[in-house]
Amino acid sequence: MTFQEQILEGIPSVLPNPKPYEAEINHAPKRKEILSEEEKKLALKNALRYFEPKHHATLIPEFKAELETYGRIYMYRLRPDYKMYARPIHEYPGKCEQAKAIMLMIQNNLDYAVAQHPHELITYGGNGAVFSNWAQYRLTMKYLAEMTDEQTLAMYSGHPMGLFPSHKDAPRVVVTNGMVIPNYSKPDDWEKMNALGVSQYGQMTAGSYMYIGPQGIVHGTTITVLNGFRKIKKSPKGGLFVTSGLGGMSGAQPKAGNIAGCVTVCAEVNPKITHIRHSQGWINEIVEDITLLVARVRKALENQEVVSIAYLGNVVDVWERFDQENLHIDLGSDQTSLHNPWAGGYYPTGFSFEESNEMMANSPEKFKEEVQKTLRRHAAAINKHTAKGTYFFDYGNAFLLEASRAGADIMAENHIDFKYPSYVQDIMGPMCFDYGFGPFRWVCASGNPEDLAKTDKIACDVLEEMMKNSPEEIQQQMADNIQWIKGAQENKLVVGSQARILYADAEGRIKIAEAFNQAIARGEIGYVILGRDHHDVSGTDSPYRETSNIYDGSRFTADMAIQNVIGDSFRGATWVSIHNGGGVGWGEVINGGFGMVLDGSKEASRRLESMLFWDVNNGISRRSWARNEGAIFAIKRAMETQPLLKITIPNIVDESIL
Repeated sequence: MTFQEQILEGIPSVLPNPKPYEAEINHAPKRKEILSEEEKKLALKNALRYFEPKHHATLIPEFKAELETYGRIYMYRLRPDYKMYARPIHEYPGKCEQAKAIMLMIQNNLDYAVAQHPHELITYGGNGAVFSNWAQYRLTMKYLAEMTDEQTLAMYSGHPMGLFPSHKDAPRVVVTNGMVIPNYSKPDDWEKMNALGVSQYGQMTAGSYMYIGPQGIVHGTTITVLNGFRKIKKSPKGGLFVTSGLGGMSGAQPKAGNIAGCVTVCAEVNPKITHIRHSQGWINEIVEDITLLVARVRKALENQEVVSIAYLGNVVDVWERFDQENLHIDLGSDQTSLHNPWAGGYYPTGFSFEESNEMMANSPEKFKEEVQKTLRRHAAAINKHTAKGTYFFDYGNAFLLEASRAGADIMAENHIDFKYPSYVQDIMGPMCFDYGFGPFRWVCASGNPEDLAKTDKIACDVLEEMMKNSPEEIQQQMADNIQWIKGAQENKLVVGSQARILYADAEGRIKIAEAFNQAIARGEIGYVILGRDHHDVSGTDSPYRETSNIYDGSRFTADMAIQNVIGDSFRGATWVSIHNGGGVGWGEVINGGFGMVLDGSKEASRRLESMLFWDVNNGISRRSWARNEGAIFAIKRAMETQPLLKITIPNIVDESIL
């Protein structure tokens, strides 16, 4: 069968042969056993819903074995035989170009070069899933191939509920992930519902089909590292940045350190992912001996090298040894998946990677105890360095939250706040989000690198023209992003689809998108798919990350994220998504995203202007109402440019009266 025929087949009427377990692939760890015997039967019944009754006797023992061996039913047998990657849009079957673009993005999320655990349909973060099983993938792709531009596909936590009649201006797909009743949002609730096959953790851009590989977080990390060094009034040249994690999102850190121009040490316990990142060029060197690491870092600092070094081992050992050696760390952070601490997101020190995985599956309480013990040591070592002048920030991965729950010495004197700021509190919030600057992304649907180069130039030209008349308050943001886009090609950031990211405000996003649309209309480039990370101005309500610099008491509310996705859906988005979870943990955040296909039409111009303006200014208005100074400036400026915008501005109380 051809690729197109396999897509149109959906769930085959004749079962494909079982597939061998490929040990060389980076697989998800075994999930802990959490279902009762009756619940295991329910999980099997739920999985078998996708198949004709004639196949049930064959599949029951197979799915039962998967559930017992891996803790989930992935339906490995149904994994397609074709190569998984983002093909040029014209290679997909279908009646609707927008649907073809979504198929392209789904396959990009599952590309072996992009996905963390591709056979388990997990893109990043240890549990950030596109689908829960391969039947869902096959059925979704079939629906998209059959869809017209007067239908909408409803996605319930990976399950394609079906195609519904709608209209041309409606989203082609509406995605929800993990939208559970609030009182059932504990980690074990997710484990149980995921094992039953009724809910999933979509992370942010995994379950919304908008992940573009580590490039997305490289940009944000680069901006964070540059501004981190600015905060301590030191040049990155000859500076040391220490962090950990080389998985999906965290794999960006070494590349970002190189672009910023410092020495980066990034610890990782998983040998497979470490060597993958090295082969991809995202890290320069791998060191496995801590004594050799100390010597190598000293030499790099003396020579003011720009180099990224992966330490194959536990980051706690790095912090402790560098303290003993009196090796000064300028910037420190952590990017392990601590939103998922008990299922492979963070590993205890003193055990091999294999020993930890075995303990995780077979002795989960012991594993939890060792993780919390390690977190206490981790925090204690960081405290020693910060006493010597290290600037440490939480990079939104729930490190401070989980360390506090482990009883680590991480609380401020008021016993309410943490000792260390979130990077959003200190850097990204006041410097970027309050002014409307956030992660604007695009993917060239042709798959042609020449199209990406042309879009890079278009975006750079637009930003340089805008900067001539931009207010002083946003000059630094503009300059950083122009520098970024000019170096994008030489830094070889593409992994998977021909994609790019930069930070822009609403005006910048609209002008760049319109310039793309005009270039498409002129036949200079193919279709462009717009999107963003959910980690943005208004897409996400996350009290320990995106909204951590909201101080009016509303940071535990999620009105902004819900309003965002509803507003995007009727203003022209091609697809929208809303998730429980994201990078800080199940039950800790609500986040929404979108995708938009530009086809060179007048309708696309109308949709992009309406939707992108709302997508940004929804968040600025909320941040303004929280009395954030930059956001008040930004929303007043937006009202001057758009007479239909009328925002409630806060009145500021004189502190002396209070």
